[in-house]
Amino acid sequence: MIDWQVAIDAFPVIFRAMFVTLGITLGAYLVSVVFGLVLTLLGRSSFKPLAWCVYGFVQFVRSTPPLVQLFFVYYAWPQIPVVGVSMSAVTAGIATLGIHYATYLSEIYRSGINAVPKGQWEASRALNFSRPKTWIKVILPQAIPPVIPMMGNYLIVLFKETPLLMAISVYEMLAAARELGASNFQYTEVYTIVGLLFLLLSYPSSLLVGYAEKRMNNRIQRKAKKVEKEQASA
Repeated sequence: MIDWQVAIDAFPVIFRAMFVTLGITLGAYLVSVVFGLVLTLLGRSSFKPLAWCVYGFVQFVRSTPPLVQLFFVYYAWPQIPVVGVSMSAVTAGIATLGIHYATYLSEIYRSGINAVPKGQWEASRALNFSRPKTWIKVILPQAIPPVIPMMGNYLIVLFKETPLLMAISVYEMLAAARELGASNFQYTEVYTIVGLLFLLLSYPSSLLVGYAEKRMNNRIQRKAKKVEKEQASA
């Protein structure tokens, strides 16, 4: 039996904690978007040792649980001589989740870059574009838009991973619910609220991502048909 008074009293506390969850999600996603692109570009370096190091880093991060990485960054990293840096729990959480999902976004970026026709690279060389100008003016504007829907999916996944930060005492939604439940030993109400808030935030986002993906696919198909018609008429 749900005690509605408990739910009413708990909702404002969990609702405030929701903004911590959203802030961490956006911060970590920003890190993953930027660092993921950096990993992709470094992984394409002609300096093979650097490319191998990036590949090894990506595989290592993707093959280890984010909770283990979170504990390492928050508890173990500060104890490493010279390079160790102490961080707040929120900063450690944003950095860990951001770097973890950057390794996934790097693969998405790579697929988008590989989809750019080779003729675009050849045209850039023919126009005597520098390498940075080729990336900024030619390649990335064509590579990134088609993969935006896939990137949106990882934003939703990252949002649902934020309860892991409860393990290092970040006061996000699940941590707030656990504290409230422990105060009166009534967990059903508080965990139900958390589940509903995650549902209300993630489900519309998934619908939006699905709509964006459908629009992007239609746009790509129309562009492909246009190119086919131009080639047929030529």
